[in-house]
Amino acid sequence: MNVQGSISENNFEQCIKCTICTVYCPVVPVNPLYPGPKQAGPDGERLRLKKGFYFDDTLKYCLNCKRCEVACPSGVRIGDIIQLARIRYGRKSPKIRDMMLASTDLMGTAATIVAPVVNGVLAVKPVKTVMDCVLKIDHRRTFPKYSSGTFENWFKKNACKIQDRYGRFVSYFHGCYANYNYPQLGKDFVAVMNAIGYGVRLLDKEKCCGVAMISNGMIKSAKKNAEKNLSSIRKAVGEDMRVLSTSSTCTFTIRDEYPHLLKIENGDVRDSMELATRFIYEQVDKGNVRLAFRKDYKASVAYHTPCHMEKLGWSVFSIELLKMIPGVKLTVLDSNCCGIAGTYGFKKENYETSQAIGKPLFDQIRNVNPDFVACDCETCKWQIEMSTGYTVKNPVSILAEALDMEATIALNKK
Repeated sequence: MNVQGSISENNFEQCIKCTICTVYCPVVPVNPLYPGPKQAGPDGERLRLKKGFYFDDTLKYCLNCKRCEVACPSGVRIGDIIQLARIRYGRKSPKIRDMMLASTDLMGTAATIVAPVVNGVLAVKPVKTVMDCVLKIDHRRTFPKYSSGTFENWFKKNACKIQDRYGRFVSYFHGCYANYNYPQLGKDFVAVMNAIGYGVRLLDKEKCCGVAMISNGMIKSAKKNAEKNLSSIRKAVGEDMRVLSTSSTCTFTIRDEYPHLLKIENGDVRDSMELATRFIYEQVDKGNVRLAFRKDYKASVAYHTPCHMEKLGWSVFSIELLKMIPGVKLTVLDSNCCGIAGTYGFKKENYETSQAIGKPLFDQIRNVNPDFVACDCETCKWQIEMSTGYTVKNPVSILAEALDMEATIALNKK
């Protein structure tokens, strides 16, 4: 492909070649095949703008963790440069494996119907061996379990009608994990929001945020999902509701990846989409909400900041909420990538790199030895639980456990 004379859509010209992005990249120390974010990003962009054949297939080793962007003193969107190069110049179609891993709505809808069977089959050694040999999904990877019922169905049957009793509302983007794998997180969100005086609505038509589709080259499908999600978000915002999520990656994808990578504008609703912990903290800080905690709740908690949460800059809200709980002894873990990067760590060719990236985090968790780990990202949860044996809980679920619900409801009655 010859794209001579093209203009970059990103700000690579601001790169001052300090290489701090390479220092902060979690892939470079463990995978010698990856040239690093500076060479793969700004340096490579200069060549790719001359001729498309300068595209480098080693860009597939990039996690899109955005740690290079967090570290960059010039604000260069290094991760976006790399991902857009993969989208624009990549010549390989997604494999069946990639499409299976990325089609979370399709796979989740089918799996929840026969969840016990699917969960049992995916845990059997011969099946894992076949998946390793045929699909190249590493046999050492543990799959997250599917629920026998979706969160959406639970909400419609058990919680939808009682939301009308509240005078103010938020809309919930639950994401695939809460819907298909762990509906309890969605239930915890509803319980917390109701306790602080907010009714919960679901989006009119929610689809997967598309992050896995983007990373696996399914751009048309990702755009289709993005357009449907934004249409539903605009409807909710038009009804004077904030749209909250319990997933840092879903939130980041909708806010930042839609315009940067999919070229779908969301400026009219971007600031109305936020993480639940940020919203709750701000309401408490403004005096609009009051929290009452159980006196018998005690826990030693280690908080891990997901990479996309670090890019958002919002971990402070989850951390401060956890600090409000009198019975919690909180340790904030060092800034480290867990290594899974969504579907990246499931792939056979990436498994060793994925585990090597996460080792410093795993070692620190073992040294701290908490009762459990707190984290706002579901894939980080899978990686940490598989690699350390420690349970990982979303901060919203921890709030649901620690709150004295009756006392909190009484404090927030209006």
